[in-house]
Amino acid sequence: MNQQVERQELWTREFLGMSLSNTFVYIAQYAMIAALPIVIMTEYGGGDVEAGLAMTFFQIGTVCARPCAGILIDALNKRRLMLAVTTAFFLVMAAFSFASALSMLYGLRLVHGIIFALATTTAAAIAALILPPARKGEGIGYFALSTNLAMVLGPMLGLLIMEHFSATVLFCVLSALAAVSIAAGGGQKLPDAVILPEKRSARTLSVSTFIERKALPPAVIAGILFFAYGSVLTFIPLYTRSLGLSSETSLFYACYAGAILVTRPWIGRILDHKGPDYTIYPGLLLFAAGMFLLGTITELSGLIVAALLLGAGFGAVTPALQTLAVRSAPPSRAGVATATYFWSLDISVGLAAAGLGVVAVTYGYAFTYSIVDVAVIALGTVCYALWRRTVKTH
Repeated sequence: MNQQVERQELWTREFLGMSLSNTFVYIAQYAMIAALPIVIMTEYGGGDVEAGLAMTFFQIGTVCARPCAGILIDALNKRRLMLAVTTAFFLVMAAFSFASALSMLYGLRLVHGIIFALATTTAAAIAALILPPARKGEGIGYFALSTNLAMVLGPMLGLLIMEHFSATVLFCVLSALAAVSIAAGGGQKLPDAVILPEKRSARTLSVSTFIERKALPPAVIAGILFFAYGSVLTFIPLYTRSLGLSSETSLFYACYAGAILVTRPWIGRILDHKGPDYTIYPGLLLFAAGMFLLGTITELSGLIVAALLLGAGFGAVTPALQTLAVRSAPPSRAGVATATYFWSLDISVGLAAAGLGVVAVTYGYAFTYSIVDVAVIALGTVCYALWRRTVKTH
């Protein structure tokens, strides 16, 4: 009985370590997203184009490295890999302080994207492997919360530092966060069954080497939803400014994260006990309602309600799809399955910034949120329903 209870424990030191490491890496990234455009304009004399290029180089690094991350995770000692990538993350954060030209900054952002992909994919894969099977959905939901909280804390930290201090202080603080991520994630003693790769015979490289085909359906569906959500990440500051609510943008993110924080515990339990349909379908409905409301708001109360609906809906759907992606593959392919899931999200958010940007400029932010994004969510719902029907049939 004691062994059974131990196997079902969720909040182990190892799981907490991976969650904390992931949190600090994401906080540093979101702080960089908010603060780096200011740094480029004030320290390097750049403009909007130069600021956009910094994000472009990061996305290139992330998208290119994500499939390779899965291969490395499954082929190497995961503990050593986690220690190596968190250390590399610290070094690249520290190196930003010495960038004397925009070309150096762009090069560091490219490397930053590569290391970010390796670090976050490794932490997510290890976290999924050490979770007890009966509580995997709940655990992945809590793990995903680290990303959601970082989305709120990171920009606040970056903007606060740039408002009162300098770029040098910013990069020193981010380096300190990276150092904590080493201690939290790289110093964990993990069981051999988790960290050691399975011995496999040599095989030639193919598409399946980089992509877990069984994880593709939930990854693509999640990508469709992230395409819609990418418009929130990209345009919400501009949208709130057009409505005269620019000072309330941080409140939007706080309400969004608060909704996830409140709903996440019981959503994870529903996923484990009832199955993904009981969280994904209601989540999609709430997500679509939040997007539609966001496109029709005129005052602060509407903005808050939209944030709560989006947080509850998005928070219910995404960890469930990530759980399905990880469960679809054997443990020996957990790294590739996790990388496949995140790769789809990376590509979708990048496409959203470009594609929905054209729609927003042509037809307005309200039209983008209330019509285009709701249609995208409906498409994701149909794809999920068809896929689940196929899974149940076969």
